Amino acid sequence: MSRRALLSVYDKTGVVELARGLADAGWELVSSGGTARALSEAGLPVTDLAEFTGYPPMLGHRVVTLHPLIHGAILADRDDPEHQADIDTYGIKPVDLVVANLYPFGSDPSEFQHGGGRGEDLIDIGGPAMTRAAAKNHAHVGIVVDPADYDAVLDEIRSNGSLSATTRRALARKAFATTAAYDAAVVSWFDSDSDEKLPPTIHLALERVQDLRYGENPHQVGARYRTMRTTSWWDEIEQHFGMALSYLNLYDADAAWSMAHDIGQSRPCVTIIKHANPSGLAVDDDLAEAYQRALECDERSAFGGIVALNRIVDADTVERIVAGPQADVIIAPGYAEGVVDALRKKRKNTRVLSAPAPTPDPLQLRQISGGMLVQDAHHFASTRADWRVVTKRQPTEDEWRDAEFAFRVCGWVKSNAIILAKDETAWGIGAGQQNRVESGQIAAAKAAGRAKGGACASDAFYPFPDGVEAAASAEVAVVIQPGGAMNDQAVIDTADELGLAMIFTGERHFLH
Repeated sequence: MSRRALLSVYDKTGVVELARGLADAGWELVSSGGTARALSEAGLPVTDLAEFTGYPPMLGHRVVTLHPLIHGAILADRDDPEHQADIDTYGIKPVDLVVANLYPFGSDPSEFQHGGGRGEDLIDIGGPAMTRAAAKNHAHVGIVVDPADYDAVLDEIRSNGSLSATTRRALARKAFATTAAYDAAVVSWFDSDSDEKLPPTIHLALERVQDLRYGENPHQVGARYRTMRTTSWWDEIEQHFGMALSYLNLYDADAAWSMAHDIGQSRPCVTIIKHANPSGLAVDDDLAEAYQRALECDERSAFGGIVALNRIVDADTVERIVAGPQADVIIAPGYAEGVVDALRKKRKNTRVLSAPAPTPDPLQLRQISGGMLVQDAHHFASTRADWRVVTKRQPTEDEWRDAEFAFRVCGWVKSNAIILAKDETAWGIGAGQQNRVESGQIAAAKAAGRAKGGACASDAFYPFPDGVEAAASAEVAVVIQPGGAMNDQAVIDTADELGLAMIFTGERHFLH
């Protein structure tokens, strides 16, 4: 019995070669529009859908495949006597293989060949309907939505005459994943015109794009997924050498890369990350010096960390890196000539990555049992112009600079967070403690006097004066914090007694 394939694709990559292979295997070809023309021009015998149904394309190509003879041909259950009776009654010619892909929704509507140049014109109707129909009837029909699958499908047909049930089921799953992602993209397009920061529903369609060495721990499996039909800066990373990346390598590298670009917006910046928190961070006009100071913040913790540098790594900087502790990952926009070879020679197990600038997502999602927590992405809403000095003493310009730097770093550190900084170096970082006093003690111990005359930043208000007393014991000159505690006045009075300047930002920066 002759088999029949229906081919209707917007992306015509490889479709002629697939159709030729099917024709050579004795399959009848049915097609429409541009696909039919492409097959006909290639000298292949093809039946146009207009002839197949008796109706031409209509409504500006909006109605082409939406016809009972087409959907009946796709949906017919050949094992059901009632279906077989309908096939005989209405002259339905069953289809065994559907090859379809969808309009490129999200592309420039003015370049779309059907419609009036509006976004709605790119919402495919017939394609998803036909794809879903074939996928539903995968017991009898194969559905191919990805040109990357053409060769494997054709090889199986050549070998066996048809597709196996296992193959048809796998192709059907991929088809439904494709239409789900397509609908999710359409919903996101509607949301893009909304004033709501948090839409009433969120539709995620993710594809696995990178298998990882392991998950959070070696006994767990892990992979990187991305939103289907999209790419991100992670897809443009080049790994020059080193072991395969693990779950935590990516998690920590993401934090390091984002931090380096946020804090070093106009100057070279180096961050060294351990468990998503910086162990060291510095900004300087010279990248090698920035690395050296970031390392000296906490050299012991830097071992096995993630080093992110927001400038091309030069020979002077790599000399400092290879003299320092082993890093798990080094990530930078690029490397001067000879630098990668120098790293490979001394640090062969380190994953050395080149990456474009990070692109933040508008929403942040975090999984909890049975659902997700969603918020707009972490950002700094207030600026120096919004802040106010609440003490008798005003900060000097150098102290303002240290305070701004310390508060920016503080926003990237896990709560409770205390930062002691001077000269654009985070000399003391206290992170992730259950109380702010102990975070301050950790920061002071790590700073070891190096933040003298600099700034102390807190990610949330000081509930009691003891936090300010701890900052004074570290010999900083200015404290910057959100303010807003019931005991604000007592905290301000303590700062005045200790001769400190204090800035209220009005903006908390908890990070969990």
